Amino acid sequence: MTGKNAMIEPTKSQVKAAQIKAKTPRIPEGDYVPHEVVGLHIERDITYLRAWREYLGLTLVEVAERAGITQAALSQMESGEAKLGKASRENLAKAMGLNPGQLV
Repeated sequence: MTGKNAMIEPTKSQVKAAQIKAKTPRIPEGDYVPHEVVGLHIERDITYLRAWREYLGLTLVEVAERAGITQAALSQMESGEAKLGKASRENLAKAMGLNPGQLV
């Protein structure tokens, strides 16, 4: 079917991301990272920062506001365009309820 009524099938990674969001996110103690986050990082070739944000079901706007940075700055850090320095990593980890070591 084409036109306005065409259905677009989700990709395997989109289906997996939806399944992950349906579960209650688990944030382990210390610097441990759940296998769901590692899976997103590897399968979709995204940064741990983005993988954690998606795993926790947070939007760019929510994390940026919590961290006191612009959405554009966060987007650049998630894409790897901007370096995620120590201060930024600590600030973003706090905004998402993580330990800074979980974003490396």
